[in-house]
Parts: sequence; structure tokens; C-alpha cells
Amino acid sequence: MNVLKNIRHNIPNAITCLNVLCGTLAVIAAANSHAFLAGIPGWAWSVIFIILAAVADFFDGFVARLLHESHPIGADLDSLSDQVSFGVAPAMLLIFSLWGNVPLWLACLPALLPVATALRLAKFNIDTRQTTGFLGMPVPANAMFWIGYVAYLNGGADWLSTPWILIPALIFTSCMMVSEVPMLSLKFKTWGFRENMARYLLIIGSAAFLAAFRLGGMIWIIVFYTVISLALARRSAANH
Repeated sequence: MNVLKNIRHNIPNAITCLNVLCGTLAVIAAANSHAFLAGIPGWAWSVIFIILAAVADFFDGFVARLLHESHPIGADLDSLSDQVSFGVAPAMLLIFSLWGNVPLWLACLPALLPVATALRLAKFNIDTRQTTGFLGMPVPANAMFWIGYVAYLNGGADWLSTPWILIPALIFTSCMMVSEVPMLSLKFKTWGFRENMARYLLIIGSAAFLAAFRLGGMIWIIVFYTVISLALARRSAANH
């Protein structure tokens, strides 16, 4: 019985370990961005692994709540995994998509992204204000933005590799992650439309962006998410 109890107790942590495993594979794939495996380029494999890491990141918390299990190392393990999957992996994906096409200093600038994600995650772990919502952009949203960006780059959008586009984009996501801006959480307490209108609008908008722009639509999903969050924050401030 103790063995079964220990297995049940560690199921959420095992799922979190899948997160960091996928993140590590995403880094390896990113380093081979222009090599092909099963007819798929390395950068696309990196995207696939980051998305799988995001799925694991969602389900570790979901399963923990479902099983009513918690573990002392759970929060720290989750943050360390997120740093790899949503900080280092997107940065490496971007770096190797730019490598050889832009000056070396510009290709290396995305190395600042893991710094911002580390600050974001460390802050999140000790901030009791973020139990039901977010202050600053969640790190999976950062990964989504750069997945969309890389998809456009590899689709021939060379203008995105220019300094006056890339640098502001890096500043935007980095500042948003460490900011105090209230961001919408997708956690539903009820399913009613009125109290969840912003969430439903985001879900519908996300589906539309993906249908219209495929992976590139992830950029517009995060921009849309930011606009909705800022509008809600402004309305909340006006009401107070």
C-alpha cells in the first residue's frame, strides 16, 4: 500500500519531469534547426517539443488537484522545468533560426530571455498575490510568442530579423514577464459566459488566429492576450 501511495504522490512530479525532458529535447532540436528528421526540420521539432512541454506543464497541476496531492519540491521542480522549456528552449530556437543570417551580436541577444524568465519564475514562487491570477506575462506565453516569431522567420519573413523589429520584441516580452501588469488567467471558477467573457473571447480569438496564420498566429494570440489583460486592468483600476 505504501508503494502505491508513493507512486500516486509522485505522479504530478513525474509529469513535471516530462516537461523538462521535452524542454531539453527542444533545445537539442533547436541546435539542429536546419537538419531534417522524418522530413521535419529541427526548428519544427523544437516547436513540437515546446508545445508538448506546455501540455505537461498544464497537466501536472491539473493532476495534482485531481488527486489532491502535493509535494514539497513540486513548485520548485515546476519552475526549474519551466525555465528550461519556456525560457532556454525558445531562446535557443530563436538564436539558431537567426544564426548565420544576422550579425553575431544580434543573434546572441535572445540569450537575455532566460534571464527574464528566471526572474519571473523566482518572483512568482514567493508572490502570494498570484494564487488566482498573474502579475506579468506567464512564461508559457513568452514561449508561444517566440514560436510564432520563429515560424514567420522560417517562412521567409526576413524583416523580423532586423534590429529595429527584433530588439523591441525582446524588450516587450522580457519587460512583460517581470512587470506588475495584471494578466488574465484561464482558470475557470464557473462556466458562465458573463463572468468569463474575456476568457471565451481569448479562446475564440486564439482559434481564429491559428486558423488564419497557423503557427505564426501565436504572435497575435499573445498580442491579443496582452491587449485584453491591459483593458481588464484599466477597467478594474477605473472601478476602484
